[in-house]
Amino acid sequence: MKPKDLRNMSIEDLKSKKGELVQELFNLKFQLHTGRLENTAKLKTIRQGIAQVNTILTENRA
Repeated sequence: MKPKDLRNMSIEDLKSKKGELVQELFNLKFQLHTGRLENTAKLKTIRQGIAQVNTILTENRA
């Protein structure tokens, strides 16, 4: 998701998006350790998405 789209979201939407991304990261890590994950690059994109959401949330606090 692009940062421009994230900035247009409300704080509640951002928090729910972060929760979804964290849950998806957990599922991907579980698949990785059980040997069922085919696309390991998705781990990086999910971590980057979480970082983007955290950055936008921090910007909105100030």
